[in-house]
Amino acid sequence: MQIKSAKYIISSPSFDMCPPADKPEYAFIGRSNVGKSSLINMLVNQKNLAKTSGTPGKTQLLNHFEVVSSTPTPGIKGDGVPMKWNLVDLPGYGYAKRSQSDRRRWEQMIENYLRKRENLINIFVLIDARHSPQKNDLEFINQLDKWEVPFVLVFTKADKEKPGAVKRNHDAFLAKMRETWQFLPQSFITSAEKKMGRDELLDFISQRNTEAVSGDKKD
Repeated sequence: MQIKSAKYIISSPSFDMCPPADKPEYAFIGRSNVGKSSLINMLVNQKNLAKTSGTPGKTQLLNHFEVVSSTPTPGIKGDGVPMKWNLVDLPGYGYAKRSQSDRRRWEQMIENYLRKRENLINIFVLIDARHSPQKNDLEFINQLDKWEVPFVLVFTKADKEKPGAVKRNHDAFLAKMRETWQFLPQSFITSAEKKMGRDELLDFISQRNTEAVSGDKKD
């Protein structure tokens, strides 16, 4: 997949104020300070599309971006047919330095979006590859399972640790899931700084876009 353009559309305070559900949509979420904005910028090959901040909990709204991409057809010259899809930057979870009412409002906003957004294809749940399995990450993905929301895992900041430590943390997380999950979700290891995992994530989105357009969406 080749990214042709990416632009900011709108920031919405609630599910019912989101843009029309007229194209495939992919949402990104994770604990605060997991590197979500940096990963989004790396995917679309822009430095400042999603606003990065050193302050955890900065994202408080449902931030929509429109992406135009194309996937070349093997053996045929040209870039392929342009495809439009939405990318959504969701507020982080697990950040305690906010009032209980604020946290509850965010949680309700996120839940409504995840459960009711008709064109939502997949959630990318970001996990910090520098750490051992964290309780709030596991609780969140268990909630996604209860809601029957499709998701994959994206381990971030792989360049901030030695490869051996990243692999141990990745494997430990999946092992923890295996205690209660029969089937594990697909997972990716990424680094926004090194652009590690970019092609794999874009290939995943391209495949899901194709399935959405053809009506052959997987469970």
